[in-house]
Amino acid sequence: MKKGFTMIELIFVIVILGILAAVAIPRLAATRDDAEVSKAASNIQTMVTDLGAYYTSQGNFSSTISSMTNVANPVKVKSLNCFEAKAATTGNDTISVATNITGLCGQVWSMPGLSQIKTRIDADHGLKFGGKNVNYN
Repeated sequence: MKKGFTMIELIFVIVILGILAAVAIPRLAATRDDAEVSKAASNIQTMVTDLGAYYTSQGNFSSTISSMTNVANPVKVKSLNCFEAKAATTGNDTISVATNITGLCGQVWSMPGLSQIKTRIDADHGLKFGGKNVNYN
């Protein structure tokens, strides 16, 4: 008698592998999206920190964003622009920004640290650093 697998046994193995693949592939795509969201959130936080550090050291913003941070501008998740900083005029203490909360960008802005930044951006109509409105006696 010959030893080996029957055709039915091979079909069962293929079906089981197909079911496992059908379950694993969507979870892999979701994990990839989560990684993109985390990367964008980190980049936004880094850019805001860099801009604040530049303003603190120089007293005003540069006319180009790339001279103040190494983070790519705009910050994207897949093809969506979640955050874009626009250069301020010389001597200005405000950087205008564009934010997007659609799609995966909504997940980026719902993260704890970024929700506070978004609240400040909305309240100040941009990023504001320094103490132009502070009165020193």
